[in-house]
Amino acid sequence: GPGTDNSNDMGPLVTKPHFEKVKAYVDSGVQEGATLVVDGRGVKVAGHEEGYFLGACLFDNVKPGMKIYQEEIFGPVLGVVRVKTLQEAMQLINDHEYGNGTCIFTRDGEAARYFTDHIQVGMVGVNVPLPVPVAYHSFGGWKRSLFGDLHAYGPDAVRFYTKRKTITQRWPSAGVREGAVFSFPSSR
Repeated sequence: GPGTDNSNDMGPLVTKPHFEKVKAYVDSGVQEGATLVVDGRGVKVAGHEEGYFLGACLFDNVKPGMKIYQEEIFGPVLGVVRVKTLQEAMQLINDHEYGNGTCIFTRDGEAARYFTDHIQVGMVGVNVPLPVPVAYHSFGGWKRSLFGDLHAYGPDAVRFYTKRKTITQRWPSAGVREGAVFSFPSSR
């Protein structure tokens, strides 16, 4: 079906309740005064008119108090929040209760380094629109965007299925002939 068709840009949302939830977020953004620049609510896929398809939705002039800013939306919805400075943008991001992913688009290496060093988010992109790394790197958000103790991919996923053992060793040259010693070797 269209969810597995490689010629499609995006498949349907997973269930009707999820489709209705994401559509309600779009409706809420409009009601709260954000500018809906691209409206994907009317998308129909030929032969699958009853499917749970929602096209891309792009908001401009989103404000921090709006529901579409405050909550994570797992659907094709993007909001633009306008700020005047990098510091103001970073403060908004760091103050947010979620910390899944964020991006910076710049030609200024110093700004990119400052952003990546000081932003409090789990996945950070520089000049990439979606900061999800390849699977062998750790993946996941910070703050309330992380579910559980471990990340979904990378070393944490391997650790989840691995029984690890730590061995600390010391091989004194004299062995048992050294006698009883009750201090660390570095203290002697």
